[in-house]
Amino acid sequence: MYFQPDFLDEVRNRTGLADVVGRRTKLTKRGREFVGLCPFHKEKTPSFTVNEDKGFYHCFGCGAHGDVIRFVTETEALPFTEAVAKLASAAGLQLPAERPGDRERSERSKSLLDVVEAAAHWFQSHLAAQAGQGARDYIAQRGVPDGIAAEFRLGFAPDRRTALKESLTTKGITEELLVQAGLLIVPEDGGASYDRFRNRLIFPICDRRGRVIAFGGRALGDARAKYLNSPETPLFHKGDVLYSLHRAAPPARDNGTLIVTEGYMDVIGLAAAGIGCAVAPLGTALTENQIAALWRVVPEPTLCFDGDRAGKAAAYRAAERAVPLLKPGHSLQFVMLPEGEDPDSLVRNQGRSATDELLSR
Repeated sequence: MYFQPDFLDEVRNRTGLADVVGRRTKLTKRGREFVGLCPFHKEKTPSFTVNEDKGFYHCFGCGAHGDVIRFVTETEALPFTEAVAKLASAAGLQLPAERPGDRERSERSKSLLDVVEAAAHWFQSHLAAQAGQGARDYIAQRGVPDGIAAEFRLGFAPDRRTALKESLTTKGITEELLVQAGLLIVPEDGGASYDRFRNRLIFPICDRRGRVIAFGGRALGDARAKYLNSPETPLFHKGDVLYSLHRAAPPARDNGTLIVTEGYMDVIGLAAAGIGCAVAPLGTALTENQIAALWRVVPEPTLCFDGDRAGKAAAYRAAERAVPLLKPGHSLQFVMLPEGEDPDSLVRNQGRSATDELLSR
């Protein structure tokens, strides 16, 4: 049976590698990794490591190496498809029915990753160009250093109707792929397609492996929507993704703290202050899948929403959604910010110490 790569990624993402390996050999946490005696050969001194963030195990003694699926195939002598089925069942995932064209769709997904990566580079180049001065001024006003802007790969979409379309199609990327990637809008009346993001500061959205899969855009002029996200695409399912989780997970596992904020700038503002373990949902209430993703990193993530009526309402919605999912050792913590403050404004106005104090309480 053929499995789409995105389904296999979902199986890996929903499965705790250390939990699976820990059923075969005792593991001890050491920094960002777990160590133990290798289950593949006899040894007296531990040379076997498990890295949850990178999703693989490695033995420095015998060279055994792989992900959670390979571990199950090797230790339980199962064929690949049966190992995937077992892990998917444990993770609450239903095996997809194999359909004609699955392999072709898989190749198309790879192409879409190339397309959104090309778009990310294009947006970044325009932030650095003369046309991006307004966006750079906005970033500076928000207290974001150049180094942090580069780390988060911030970009700029010029205020032209087809600037991205014209540039990328001249590089051999088809209009059809740009539409499928959510970068172009096709009018319902059948008119010519045009760029989705125009005159906006661009925030690349990445998957757990750090690959760009979508974008968010903050309007820099008058617009009906201050923030705009990519639509649902073969790469991007909004309710499953947390902004910057690929960056936040390693330090969060180190210190046991994972902060959930409301928006992109909260995450970036905290990172600028040296707090790199923050994430954000993408403009919607926290979903069950996002809560599960948080719990795979730390047992008690901390929700730190805005100190206004909407922020408090979002916190209550998250609590209500989490209650049916609660299990031993897994819960949520809440930080209530002062009225009118959000995580970004708090750390800019009162400094990191004030933020740390609130988190500690």
